[in-house]
Amino acid sequence: MDAGPAADAPGATAPDTARGAGSAAPAPDENRRVARVVLLDPDDRILLLHGHEPDDPARTWWFTPGGGLEGDESREEAALRELAEETGITDVELGPVLWQRYCSFPFDGRRWDQDEWYYLARTTQTATSPGGLTELEARSVAGLRWWTSAELSAARETVYPNRLAELLRTLLDEGPPSAPLVLAPEIV
Repeated sequence: MDAGPAADAPGATAPDTARGAGSAAPAPDENRRVARVVLLDPDDRILLLHGHEPDDPARTWWFTPGGGLEGDESREEAALRELAEETGITDVELGPVLWQRYCSFPFDGRRWDQDEWYYLARTTQTATSPGGLTELEARSVAGLRWWTSAELSAARETVYPNRLAELLRTLLDEGPPSAPLVLAPEIV
């Protein structure tokens, strides 16, 4: 799972939490490979996790489920595995890659450099049960919530990627892009 900045790194998905736009990204082979899920329910609400720095619960953010690839699994396999571990949701129709981005952020005493792919997914299963969290994720994830596009647009909390409200609105209005959109790097 990715508790935002680096929840997956230590078993959770590297936190997709703390990042700001920044400079050029390092070579892809130097980065942690991450699969994230833009999970939508029948009402087009998106599921986000609420994360925080393990040693500073006051520093919080919201982020999409997902995490790092394990062994030789594909990004699609990692997306579904991470989603099940972090949310308990397994009844999912995995769609195309929507967005790709490089991010780098501090989390749990180290820097995380990630190459993230965001998959569209749909589900009718809205009950969550995050029973597969890693130890780090258990210390850095405070819960989950389904958000409408309007709620996300009005949010005053930190959300990653930082343009998620705009990206979601475009997705709901126009459908998935014909090719993945490469987002600007976010470096914190």
